[in-house]
Amino acid sequence: MSRALGIYIHVPFCKQKCVYCDFYSLPRREEDMDAYVSALRAQLAETDFSGYEADTVYFGGGTPSYLGPRRLAALLEAVSAACPIAPGAEITFEANPDSASDAGDLAALRRAGFNRISLGMQSADGGELRAIGRVHTAAQVRAAAEAARKAGFDNLSLDLIYGLPGQDLPRWRKNLSSAVELAPEHLSCYGLKAEPGTPLYARRESLPGDEVQAEMYLETVSFLEAQGFRQYEISNFARPGRESRHNLKYWTLEEYLGFGPGAHSCFQGRRFAWTRALDAYLADSPARSEDYALSRRDRQEEYLMLSLRLARGLCLDQPRFGLDFSPFLPFLERCEAAGYAVRRERAWRLTPRGFLVSNQIIGELLSLLPPLC
Repeated sequence: MSRALGIYIHVPFCKQKCVYCDFYSLPRREEDMDAYVSALRAQLAETDFSGYEADTVYFGGGTPSYLGPRRLAALLEAVSAACPIAPGAEITFEANPDSASDAGDLAALRRAGFNRISLGMQSADGGELRAIGRVHTAAQVRAAAEAARKAGFDNLSLDLIYGLPGQDLPRWRKNLSSAVELAPEHLSCYGLKAEPGTPLYARRESLPGDEVQAEMYLETVSFLEAQGFRQYEISNFARPGRESRHNLKYWTLEEYLGFGPGAHSCFQGRRFAWTRALDAYLADSPARSEDYALSRRDRQEEYLMLSLRLARGLCLDQPRFGLDFSPFLPFLERCEAAGYAVRRERAWRLTPRGFLVSNQIIGELLSLLPPLC
């Protein structure tokens, strides 16, 4: 019986880099895109997928939609030729709204096998979009969502960012309402962080403070739940049954393989990542920036951290990797008394207020891990 595998394809090309972005991305050039697709197809063909079947495929970036339907379809065909794709697999591509409003192009991608589209909406306010260097408009978001439906996509995800320069709670509420009006099946809502080395970092004083961002987050949870979206991860909300199956692989420690500069993998007991260097890929000499076997302690720490990102939490009846929960219980009970955690149906879950301080909670739990025998 084949084992389930997630496949991630990184597409590093963008029209321009957003002021907050620290992902590996580059200006798009037609000659580079053709060469890159050829390099990825060759690497896929050389990879040994024996015993595996892909049940999720995810094209992320960068901006995959800038490749256009012909290149994207060719890459998905190369994935299918290299690794069997399971019936009913979730196949996603990310798109910027300015490059996803042609229903004909989207219909071609739907025919090629893509069945989920993730639009980088980020905001419904034109001033906010310009402030963070986005190249699309609010009108293009609406047009892209309509084109996706016309093309036959019944699984639409929207990305939003809160805590934008000068943003307050009423403006964030308006963005949430505008997103829900587009009737997506899934929403990802991220708090903006000014990462060192990005243009935004020099303007970080213009961002709302931590207390305002916390209010925005709690408003997000309550508003979306009232609209029928279920929070299943710190930053992710979905209609029932429309959770991102691919991203859940990351959070539940399932296997996935990444292709492209900067892409990460968790495969056959190892974690590795490709160097963030397009030239190396085009020269057919990609190198790994990290590569290590996962120890039992690595697995325990990851399981603890990632489980508490999920709304389902830590299940006491299904410990993994030999993890003993007993050292954590006194601290989790204190978290419960403070309103940061709840114990329900034999599982410990963080509350929305707990998610706000999840790094501190997880850090304390990691410090309580007993030595391995």
